[in-house]
Amino acid sequence: MRRLARIRFARQILLFQICVVLLVVGVGFALVGWLMDRQLTDQYERRALAVAHAVAADPDIADAVAAGDVPVVSTDAERVRHATHALFVVVTDTRGIRLAHPNPAEIGHHVSTDPSEALAGHDVVDVQRGTLGWSARGKVPVFAADHRVVGEVSVGFAADDVRANWLRVLADAALFAGGALLLGVAGSALLSRRLKTQTLGLEPRELAELVQEREAVLHGVGEGVVATDAGGRITVCNDEAARLLGSRPPVGARAAALALPIRVRAALSRRTDQERMIAIAGDRVLVATSRQVHRDGHDLGTVLTLRDRTDIETLTRELDTVRSLSGAVRAQRHEFANRLHTLAGLLQTGHHAEAVEYLHALQDAPTELGPAPDGIRDPYLHAFLSAKAAEAGEADVRLGVADVSWVPGRVTAPVAVTTVVGNLVDNAVRAARLGTRQPAYVEVTLLADGAALHVSVADSGDGVPAGLRAQIFAEGFTTRISTGHGLGLALARQAARSLGGDVRLADAGAADAGVGGEAGHGAVFVAQLPATLDSPGAPGVLVDGRQAGPEEAGC
Repeated sequence: MRRLARIRFARQILLFQICVVLLVVGVGFALVGWLMDRQLTDQYERRALAVAHAVAADPDIADAVAAGDVPVVSTDAERVRHATHALFVVVTDTRGIRLAHPNPAEIGHHVSTDPSEALAGHDVVDVQRGTLGWSARGKVPVFAADHRVVGEVSVGFAADDVRANWLRVLADAALFAGGALLLGVAGSALLSRRLKTQTLGLEPRELAELVQEREAVLHGVGEGVVATDAGGRITVCNDEAARLLGSRPPVGARAAALALPIRVRAALSRRTDQERMIAIAGDRVLVATSRQVHRDGHDLGTVLTLRDRTDIETLTRELDTVRSLSGAVRAQRHEFANRLHTLAGLLQTGHHAEAVEYLHALQDAPTELGPAPDGIRDPYLHAFLSAKAAEAGEADVRLGVADVSWVPGRVTAPVAVTTVVGNLVDNAVRAARLGTRQPAYVEVTLLADGAALHVSVADSGDGVPAGLRAQIFAEGFTTRISTGHGLGLALARQAARSLGGDVRLADAGAADAGVGGEAGHGAVFVAQLPATLDSPGAPGVLVDGRQAGPEEAGC
């Protein structure tokens, strides 16, 4: 057993299969030989019996036997023996005394085998040994005209003839058995080679260890792992991947046909390595990395690792918000310092009237957003939009807040709200900057409806073409030539849906009417963000001293 254990598994399988083939062919060959021996013996026995019946049925021989005419009986018996190539044709009287025999010296002597059953009127077939050796013989009674038994006829064929025919048949069977053996060995060798290819040359012990290690790694790591074979069918999906994707892809299904995030499905279907792709699965932001796996020149498929970046993305959004706010504060501090220096200079030089006039001018000067709408009381929104207005100004785009905007309460989820508003504003600024309408502008409308916040962002861009309206919210979609709306829309919708709301395209703009047409607006995107305000107010906004609903306010 130790020596066998040192032989490689594929070679063990080959040896076992060859042994099985040898055993099957050997047993089959022996069975065929035994059956052929019995069949040939039966055939010669039936042949001997048929010749004996033919001799006994001859009336001349029957009369000669009844009369004890030895010459006639012997002559006819020898004629039949030569004609049929029998070993002997023996005829006896009722006492068992030979009346005919191939050896004339045996005539007149009692037969060497028992004739009683044939003399009793029964047919007998058997393989017996007589004076001429072993033979397959048949014995029949000889009846006279009055139906009396007057003797017997015994016909035999040499056992050597049976053996010679059996050996000839066995030789033919041996050829077929040899061919079957060669075919079985060749098939076993091919099967062993295929087994070695399929198992990559690994031994059973190595395969068992590999499976154990795989299970430990797949279910022990904190990353999601999804693998496909060379045909694009799912082979592995660990628990973490199922949790991140929101469902477990069935093993054996084609990745291209599954309802997976677009970038995840593309990474599993493409045959290229991809690094750090951002994918959105439900309310999660995932980082995916795909690798093609090869071993000894064989394509084993694709392995995709998934990491949850939702928390990191949230921190990134908070950092962007703080950065925008700090940028706006720095710009305002710089501007405020310049104004204080101017005012101090006027006072120091005694120009008091000019200082008073300068203060009145500062009081009436617009901010980056223009005059602050009285209806927006949340400091997060106002400061954030001020920072975005400064960034838009650097791109020669005017960012303004509609006068009808009305947000009497404070925002309870500033990060999520600024994520939605910021992505919509960024895409709108890009669309306005690339559009043909001048001057470029973006208008933001904010409206409180109870505890919900409605947001509308309109730009002066060229709108969204009809062929792209169904794709703009798909992750990874971007077109910087026409609309400029890209991955930010998918992130905005994801953030809104995490709050129970949504983002949609309310107006595609003037894209169908032609670029550079009449004065108007481009695309209009709206967002509904429920339960984001801490002090619900009555729905509607103040317009000329009265309340207006969301439709009149542009949301």
